Amino acid sequence: MTTTAASSSHHLSPAFPGRAPWGTASKLRAWQQGAMEKYIQEQPRDFLAVATPGAGKTTFALTLASWLLHHHVVQQVTVVAPTEHLKKQWAEAAARIGIKLDPEYSAGPLGKEYHGVAVTYAGVGVRPMLHRNRVEQRKTLVILDEIHHAGDSKSWGEACLEAFEPATRRLALTGTPFRSDTNPIPFVTYEEDNAGIRRSAADYTYGYGSALTDGVVRPVIFLSYSGNMRWRTKAGDEIAARLGEPMTKDAVSQAWRTALDPRGEWMPSVLRAADQRLTEVRKAIPDAGALVIASDQDSARAYAKLIREITGDKATLVLSDDAGASDRIDEFSNNHDRWMVAVRMVSEGVDVPRLAVGVYATTISTPLFFAQAVGRFVRSRRRGETASVFLPTIPDLLTFANEMEVERDHALDKPKKEGEEDPYAEEEKLLQEAEKQQDEDTGEQDMLPFEALESDAVFDRVLYDGAEFGMQAHPGSEEEQDYLGIPGLLEPDQVQLLLQKRQARQIAHSRKKPDAEADLLELPAERRPVVSHKEMMELRKQLNTMVGAYVHQSGKPHGVIHTELRRVCGGPPSAEATAGQLRQRIAKVQEWATRMR
Repeated sequence: MTTTAASSSHHLSPAFPGRAPWGTASKLRAWQQGAMEKYIQEQPRDFLAVATPGAGKTTFALTLASWLLHHHVVQQVTVVAPTEHLKKQWAEAAARIGIKLDPEYSAGPLGKEYHGVAVTYAGVGVRPMLHRNRVEQRKTLVILDEIHHAGDSKSWGEACLEAFEPATRRLALTGTPFRSDTNPIPFVTYEEDNAGIRRSAADYTYGYGSALTDGVVRPVIFLSYSGNMRWRTKAGDEIAARLGEPMTKDAVSQAWRTALDPRGEWMPSVLRAADQRLTEVRKAIPDAGALVIASDQDSARAYAKLIREITGDKATLVLSDDAGASDRIDEFSNNHDRWMVAVRMVSEGVDVPRLAVGVYATTISTPLFFAQAVGRFVRSRRRGETASVFLPTIPDLLTFANEMEVERDHALDKPKKEGEEDPYAEEEKLLQEAEKQQDEDTGEQDMLPFEALESDAVFDRVLYDGAEFGMQAHPGSEEEQDYLGIPGLLEPDQVQLLLQKRQARQIAHSRKKPDAEADLLELPAERRPVVSHKEMMELRKQLNTMVGAYVHQSGKPHGVIHTELRRVCGGPPSAEATAGQLRQRIAKVQEWATRMR
């Protein structure tokens, strides 16, 4: 068939309405039309569409399903989604265009009024032969939503292959086609690149950068907060460090968890700032909502309590992916309440277009989770809306924020250089956790080898479109208010211009201050790079080299010199020391070596 989608709109099912199912477009967007044209021209059995979260993958998939049903290419549709809530959302969206999917299907013959079923990957994993029999009986289109989940476990991938291998057509969808592991994703084609690495090959790609240019998604302003953290290690040592300072991986993790501890001052300060930002955004977008993404149930409850204390309003609390949680998400989506608090992956794919402000209050530091989390805030309803996401100053998170427009593919081969960290290392465990029916407490929090003691927050910088703006400021200061008060309706180029003006004004104001008042780091954000873990390794290596040289010069053992450096310079062992402490020790051992010459 060589018919083009441009001339195919009159072939769509009469039930297909003028408006797209999500109510975000009066007709197909350019990328959806382009993907339709390519599909109809090529008529492939397998098609992988990669589209940034919020771009409208569901609308595209259901339009295509309607076309295939109308042309009798297929007789029924099976949608496979990651979660129970998404399964229900798919059935509701399909119903709006006259395609009836049963989201409660479990076994046996399907009611005659239905065009197909909506199931979860977990459901397919339990009974693959049930679904294979259905696919073999009638020509079927299988829509695999967020297909990277089909590689979550070997059994799920095998179940999908077994169940849907006989399907007439398979449409795979994802906004984030990259994974940590090398489990092949079913029905995805892999091609070797110039380095000999096999990478997933999409049939149609619509990235965040393109969607931003088209006004399909909102520009995201990231507001990063630093601050002083103090905690006690398992060994009983008290450690103090500043978020954003280079530290070991363990120290970063402990400082980060200290910041997110609801008993400290960091979270209340950031929630207060986020609520102020929400108030500003609601001047232009009256129904704008905010979401806190929490690590666990206890933290989520504590954050909801803090929000009530700060705002006087109750926050919608979503603790797990059960029927009650799904109803609460739907209710929040349709009302004008200000705040929702959710645990981890309950946010993936959840469609609440009015979410415009987010607080990233989880210690998950994988690119996939970050992209999915930010995807909750970028769905555009009208031109000029902006999204604001509050982050702790953690190097990995700032890197992800600055690389929003980088398109990634799933690689089957990942050569690792010696000493190089794999940014995807946590992914496999995270994605397994994502599908748990309940986000139950696992007791892991109790086993953490440290105790959070105290924290405070400092406004650090704004990240937008790969650039950084701002100077450090205390919460509640005029400087912080300047950034929190950015209008909620702005074109992308206006955001950039306004941030440049805010920073220039902040620098000019800072220069007028007496030295005694300049207690924060008075440098623009672009001159305060967050040092990577790799650079930290280099500093430790440099210290060890210097100590090694001094061993030969002084005749003292390594351990004695390291202990003396700690005594003179202060601070924890070098494995837990900050970059500043390491540099101080390097300078001190150089001074000792010079004296001995």
